Amino acid sequence: MPAKIRKVIIDMDPGIDDAVALAMALFDPRLEVVAVTATGGHVNPEQATANLQALVAFLDPPRLPRLGAAPTDTVLPDKPNNLNGSDGLGDIDLPRAQLHGGHPSEKVIWETIRAHPREVTILALGPLTNISRVLARDPSIVECIGELIISGGTVRAGGNVTPVADFNLYCDPLAARHVVREPLAKTLVPLETTSQAMLGFEVLQQLPDEFSRAGKILHRMLPHAFRAHRQLLGSEGLCLHDVVALVALTNPELFERTAIAADVETAGELTTGMLVADRRQVRQWRPNIELLLACDAAAVQDCILRSLATAASRT
Repeated sequence: MPAKIRKVIIDMDPGIDDAVALAMALFDPRLEVVAVTATGGHVNPEQATANLQALVAFLDPPRLPRLGAAPTDTVLPDKPNNLNGSDGLGDIDLPRAQLHGGHPSEKVIWETIRAHPREVTILALGPLTNISRVLARDPSIVECIGELIISGGTVRAGGNVTPVADFNLYCDPLAARHVVREPLAKTLVPLETTSQAMLGFEVLQQLPDEFSRAGKILHRMLPHAFRAHRQLLGSEGLCLHDVVALVALTNPELFERTAIAADVETAGELTTGMLVADRRQVRQWRPNIELLLACDAAAVQDCILRSLATAASRT
């Protein structure tokens, strides 16, 4: 019996890793991407919406998802490094594709979940602003969400924006705390796990050819990402955190997991955005999230390359 196709909403702040994940997901035969929604994060809200629209229009998938516009009333913190270029996509200058009659992301998420109760997985690749707003607008919707997979946080490693916080949770810590505390099925793919599947420069030689639409943007975005990681972080490899989070959705068997009790710090002078896990010998918090502890790095890398080849073959 063929595997059931999973309905997915991708909520994203389109930087390079988000764009690669989107290209993979739109052409994955195991997924039906029913909506893609924008949020501010890597780029400001207006740029996030423009990037999302441009990516979907350029890739032109066989089934067009609903698109949601990022809320423009959010205040984003400064980032220590800009790894994504001025446009968030490595300055690849995609043709602008204006969405007519677009709706706010939270409205698109709410309507999509209500139309498919308990069938939709939300893959949250950016700050959790939109997810929090949906839950605040209609608290009963937690009963209709199939699963939430969150790219972000760190439990055992250092942060990537402060010593203890990753950017996605740090960007909107109040939203992160709200979502983490909600009683719904949640999986967290933290930095220490996504970083295990680091890609080396050799991956540039394994990308699909540039004659496909997916291949064309990959050959333009990923060299920029490698250069930025080397120049700004001193890293000879590339961690595509959001891409690994997508693999956690499509290939969960490649990850080791455990249930933890966690919360998010919202007001600490040094710890805002920190994911705090209850590690006491006698734990007093109840487990509320599945944490992906580790992955089969070689298998995850293979999944990424095969998925990119599939995307190229269908564009």
